[in-house]
Amino acid sequence: MYTRRTPVSTDPSPTGHGPRTRRPTPWRARAVGSLLAVAALLVSACTSGGSTHSGSPAAEAALAALPRSTPAALTPYYGQRLTWRSCGTPGFQCATMKAPLDYAEPGAGDIKLAVARKKATRPGKRLGSLLVNPGGPGGSAIAYLQQYAGIGYPADVRARYDMVALDPRGVARSEPVECLNGRQMDWYAQTDFTPDDAQETDELVATYKRFAEGCGADAPRLLRHVSTAEVARDMDILRAALGDNRLTYVGASYGTFLGATYAGLFPDRVGRLVLDGAMDPSLPARRMNLDQTAGFETAFQAFARDCVRQRDCPLGRKASDVGKNLKAFFGKLDARPIPTGDPDGRVLGESLATTGVIAAMYDEGAWAQLRDALSSAMREKDGAGLLVLSDSYYERDADGRYTNLMFANAAVNCLDLPAAFTTPDDVRESLPAFEKASPVFGEGLAWATLNCAYWPVAPTGEPRRIEARGAAPIVVVGTTRDPATPYRWARALSGQLASARLLTYEGDGHTAYGRGSRCIDNTINAYLLRGTPPTPDKRCS
Repeated sequence: MYTRRTPVSTDPSPTGHGPRTRRPTPWRARAVGSLLAVAALLVSACTSGGSTHSGSPAAEAALAALPRSTPAALTPYYGQRLTWRSCGTPGFQCATMKAPLDYAEPGAGDIKLAVARKKATRPGKRLGSLLVNPGGPGGSAIAYLQQYAGIGYPADVRARYDMVALDPRGVARSEPVECLNGRQMDWYAQTDFTPDDAQETDELVATYKRFAEGCGADAPRLLRHVSTAEVARDMDILRAALGDNRLTYVGASYGTFLGATYAGLFPDRVGRLVLDGAMDPSLPARRMNLDQTAGFETAFQAFARDCVRQRDCPLGRKASDVGKNLKAFFGKLDARPIPTGDPDGRVLGESLATTGVIAAMYDEGAWAQLRDALSSAMREKDGAGLLVLSDSYYERDADGRYTNLMFANAAVNCLDLPAAFTTPDDVRESLPAFEKASPVFGEGLAWATLNCAYWPVAPTGEPRRIEARGAAPIVVVGTTRDPATPYRWARALSGQLASARLLTYEGDGHTAYGRGSRCIDNTINAYLLRGTPPTPDKRCS
């Protein structure tokens, strides 16, 4: 990011190799308040039930979709038949797909990947399958399908497509990477991510090392095979198993990097691709993190301008004072955390408070909630509201359990790109640039990039342009004040992809589809339903 984490860090701040999207409408496309409700829901597990089989004359369709250039060792994977069974969530079906753990050695063992779908409501008018991914890396595509896309995408889209999701390898139901237990994650999230001296720096480094060691101990072999390129290859196997000759796909945030990677690998198999909240695959980790830091500052300044227009703004009456006042408040929390009423005894320090503010930057619908939380924390010494926002970002439930989002996020990001920094001294040298990009968040986001320096597996990816020459038109969507995937990334990706059409949303928040812009939604719906791409450089508000 994300979001590719919404960065590549495993720390509460969203920095690292990219954006982390995590909520309904790309994982953070609706108000954080609704996210909090969703966070309390457990995604229903697949259960055995009436068994049905894959789509359009199943095995025959899958084999018909088999690329002629497929190596013989991969043929069994492309020709597999998915056995669908009912899920605990009404209207959805689940299946398990096999893929080679290592595409360089397909005979060395399989990985089992979880797939879910909701069939088209008008099968006689069915256009095929629409694969969705909410980003992360680490966001559960199946949870996104069941909690939002399968019920909240436009009715016409759901009528014409089987809505499909694949949890990427290492994520949620697909052999998830696990690194720390809930109590350990609580301690991790409260670590001081803005060290003031050598002792605090050593403690932060030790925290990153413990996190990395936990991941390596849990899945030493899998950790080498959770890259974006491998997930893109899994998507092509799924495309064939579904009986589709081309891939139709909507990816948000990190999901745009996944979709662009697919297009680069299989340009002749690209159908209708929507890349919403786009990432720039040509950037090294340091540049990506710096750009994202500036993106959060852009979003924060929009929040500041709105805040001072409200009667309940706790950060001052001038927009120019909002950032300074918030930074001063963070400093007070660093010295003396405040109570939260949490049954597990957690208090609100600088790190959790920063995470709570960052969580609200993903959607302007959460700004009122953030003002309330800040007012309680600053005026009443009650940190409960900011803790709730922070927990939503980490995907921690009321019982103290975390999803594996943060673990998978680090696993993918640290494999996809070389680390931005390798030592604390590297971070210190870059602090002026990060603090210039964001006086409020820059310091924390710079230190957040250090986690991959201690990762137990060497990176296998590198920055690269993706052109996907020969692909059908691809719609790239960018939001002008997007915090996690800055608008410049959408412009950059649209300039790389040979067949790209850039669609711009002039507004706030992370991603654009399904956020309330009729112009955006109608344009994307026309593309998905009729194959009509937007006019060049179309802009919406």
